[in-house]
Amino acid sequence: MPRFAANLSFLYQELPFLDRFEAAARDGFEGVEYLFPYAFEPRALAERLAASGVRQVLFNAPPAGQEAAGIERAWSEGMRGTACLPGREAEFRAGVQLALRYAEVLECPRIHCMAGLRPDSVARDAARATYVNNLRWAAAEAARSGCDVLIEPINPRDMPGFFLDRQDEAHAIAQEVGALNLKVQMDLYHCQIVEGDVATKLRHYLPTGRVGHIQIAGVPERHEPDTGELNYPYLFRLIDEAAQVGWPGWVGCEYRPSEGSAPGGTSRGMRWMHEWHADR
Repeated sequence: MPRFAANLSFLYQELPFLDRFEAAARDGFEGVEYLFPYAFEPRALAERLAASGVRQVLFNAPPAGQEAAGIERAWSEGMRGTACLPGREAEFRAGVQLALRYAEVLECPRIHCMAGLRPDSVARDAARATYVNNLRWAAAEAARSGCDVLIEPINPRDMPGFFLDRQDEAHAIAQEVGALNLKVQMDLYHCQIVEGDVATKLRHYLPTGRVGHIQIAGVPERHEPDTGELNYPYLFRLIDEAAQVGWPGWVGCEYRPSEGSAPGGTSRGMRWMHEWHADR
């Protein structure tokens, strides 16, 4: 059975961030993920994890910047990673090292390094070479901590200009880097928008061992996974089948509740998970 993790940057918006851990646990989530932890001291987050009994399964390295205020400002100003940006290698490395320090305290086994938006002034070949070199360094650094580094293709409708948007390219880059702890974060929402044929891609990529994490949302509105054009119960069964050949990962719920930030809205929209568990 897939193990579901609540994305606390998307779910439970009516609650202060630190209160979302307990809310996720009450709704039956075993793990949590979110975009960034850097607005909080790692010990404060670790205490919430311990109190709620959920596991930290993923968060992102900084989109840019090297301290809490700068990271928040970079995100609000549209930065979406520095991994593919020539000339910003030192900033990328500092961000990865900060993420790994948080991962150690939070006992988080994986971090996502966002590729970044490629400026028109940077040739794609130059951005790719920078990306590969940065990932090779990050994977080696993370390996010393027993941590995986993830890369994620993101659709150009939600994030125009993002360097990486296809599964095949992500897997080609992972193969080129050649590090066992560099894996692909397979977001089925983004995959459906860009490529479709999601079931075939799950059958193809999960047995390779190169998928380190899956994320879900309804398509196209990015609401609960029981809305929209994807048949998630069918896809969950495929993930279960893949687990028989060794895919032990998590399924992150990175969707926007259809009730928005209405009190209790996230919990009322959880029927999809309760029905799935009841059917197993």
